Formats: sequence, C-alpha cells, structure tokens
Amino acid sequence: MAEPRVEVRRSSRRRRMVSAYREGDTVVVLLPARMTKGEEKHWVAEMLSRLQRSETRRKSPARTSDEALMARCAELSERYLDSLAEPVSVRWVPPMRTRWASCTPTEGTIRVSERLRDVPPWVLDYVLVHELAHLLVPGHGKDFWEWVHRYPKTERAMGFLEGLSAAAGWGISED
Repeated sequence: MAEPRVEVRRSSRRRRMVSAYREGDTVVVLLPARMTKGEEKHWVAEMLSRLQRSETRRKSPARTSDEALMARCAELSERYLDSLAEPVSVRWVPPMRTRWASCTPTEGTIRVSERLRDVPPWVLDYVLVHELAHLLVPGHGKDFWEWVHRYPKTERAMGFLEGLSAAAGWGISED
C-alpha cells in the first residue's frame, strides 16, 4: 500500500496536542510550532499509524469477501433472528440503481450493493438484518418490521442510508 501524502501544519497557539485527519487523499497532521524536526518525524509516523488503526476498526470485516459476508449473516441471524434466517448465498454485487441490497426468499439468496463496502459496520449489519428478515417474512408488513427492529440501531442506520443517498444524489430509499 502506498504511503499517503502528508501535510504538516504547525501552529504557535497549539501547545501540546497533536492530531491528524484525512482531507481528500492527504493526511493533515497538526503540530505545535515549537516541535523539532525529530519530534515532527516521530509524531507524523505515530499519527499515520493511529489513523490507520482507527479506520481499520471502523470497517466491517464482512466487506472483504462474500464468505465473510455470509459469516456475518450467520452471526446476525443468531443474535437477532433466533437463528431462523439461513441464506443459501450472500454476495457483493455491482452498485444497484435503486436498492442497497435485495433478497429472493424463494431461492434464499441475498445480494448486497458494493456501495455499502465502506459504510460503518453497524449500517451494513442493519442492511443484512433487513435482508435476512425477508427470508422469514417476504413483504414489509408489521411482522417483518418486528423482526428488523430487534436490531437496536435500525432507525439510526436508516437515517444514515437516507443521508448517504441524498448527499450522493443516488435516489435510493427504503423499500
């Protein structure tokens, strides 16, 4: 993996605190102006490491492969759906025009849009629980939503997806 472009910004108002964040494809490291070049080198390396760990922690392991996605579905089914939802296959697919994911209950298949690869893990988990619930109840009636709402971050995830779609201009909405 290539080293990211790093921009160091020094401030005379900054006394001790060092911080870093991404700005496009650049990592910006904020340092006190009084730091030496040696201290700067140490803190740039440290902040790059911290930023990478933080970003890795925020991403769901299920994003790595179809097998990992299937394993995550098994965990979610056990935790929220009494182990009753057992898909035959779960796979990543190219971005769908109008959906985040889809389920074919008669075949037991779930397809998840690659647009969700980089969302926070709790958002992907909601989408998976939603699709798994379709294996139990095909429509969107009251009984379906009772299953889905067993996932505690349902409302929050729905809001996240609505905002993401609106910001990107995708026009994707909840079924």
